[in-house]
Amino acid sequence: MAIENPRNALSYADAGVDIDAGNAFVEAIKPIVSSTNRPGSDTQIGGFGGLFDLQAAGFEDPVLVAANDGVGTKLLVAIEADLHNTVGIDLVAMCVNDLVVQGAEPLFFLDYIATGTLDIARAKVVVEGIAEGCRQAGCALIGGETAEMPGMYGTSDYDLAGFSVGAVERGQLLPKGAFKPGDKILGLASNGLHSNGFSLVRKVVENESLNWQSPPPFSGSQDAPETLAQALLAPTKIYVKPLLSAIRQFDGIRALAHITGGGLTENIPRILPDEMAARIDLKTIIIPPVFSWLSAKGGINQTEMLRTFNCGIGMIVIVDDQQVAKVIELLEHEGERVSVIGEILQRNVDGIDYENQLNL
Repeated sequence: MAIENPRNALSYADAGVDIDAGNAFVEAIKPIVSSTNRPGSDTQIGGFGGLFDLQAAGFEDPVLVAANDGVGTKLLVAIEADLHNTVGIDLVAMCVNDLVVQGAEPLFFLDYIATGTLDIARAKVVVEGIAEGCRQAGCALIGGETAEMPGMYGTSDYDLAGFSVGAVERGQLLPKGAFKPGDKILGLASNGLHSNGFSLVRKVVENESLNWQSPPPFSGSQDAPETLAQALLAPTKIYVKPLLSAIRQFDGIRALAHITGGGLTENIPRILPDEMAARIDLKTIIIPPVFSWLSAKGGINQTEMLRTFNCGIGMIVIVDDQQVAKVIELLEHEGERVSVIGEILQRNVDGIDYENQLNL
């Protein structure tokens, strides 16, 4: 029988992948995952796939809607500042907000975490954020994948991807109904930058010779975050529950638009019929201080701001003008800050027409 040469007795751990750490991580997050349980879900992780029972969730004739996304270079701020508790919320938000704009209720979520070296404590904090996002959206975290890939990622680096599935009863998909001139455009306030434009944000921070522990230069309120990193890492707002309430109560909601990459300029025309356009009165938008600071210090003009950042509006609701007051009342009761920022008109050339200037 051949005798193994000790010099060639390598293990996976010698190559930088710790299987035992991965198993320990799964055990550590089981209670966190279970906290996201909802009707129809099975949050017992560890198998080869997650399960979901649509009938138990109360659907009769559903259409499934799927979305996937990431957090982008916002993660670099989290990694460099060693603040990881909110990027999981961002991950969920970027997916479930895309589901609800189609009228779908988010049902379940799957995450993918890739890293150079698995830091169990740090990864657990990330998953706690993911679970919090799932609870806010009312969906279950039913599975995921943690990949330890030395050589692909630096030791302290990690990346996130999220995948979510929702359902809507057949015939209730958005956009719906006949758009008409005079329909009003509501803007729901954002929670800051959300998860877009961070490559440009980081460039401005670099040019200003700031570090992540610097005081935020764009807010003087008493309850402001202590550091620039904390201010920039404010998690993406999850609009799911208020919007589902509005959709189910009012038949005059025509369409929704999640304002992510591309800003108002790119995302509103995506939901409009070819013959319709949106007129936005920019002076009606309340601009959070972070955007004014970025524009001033980065020399970023209005056109670039509007197609790179949300500029204070995280979600758009297009509603029949006869139901505007009631829709606003419901959304404000649900905790949203809502303003009428424009209306629908017959399209001339462009899908969006801006009036006035942003109050930057």
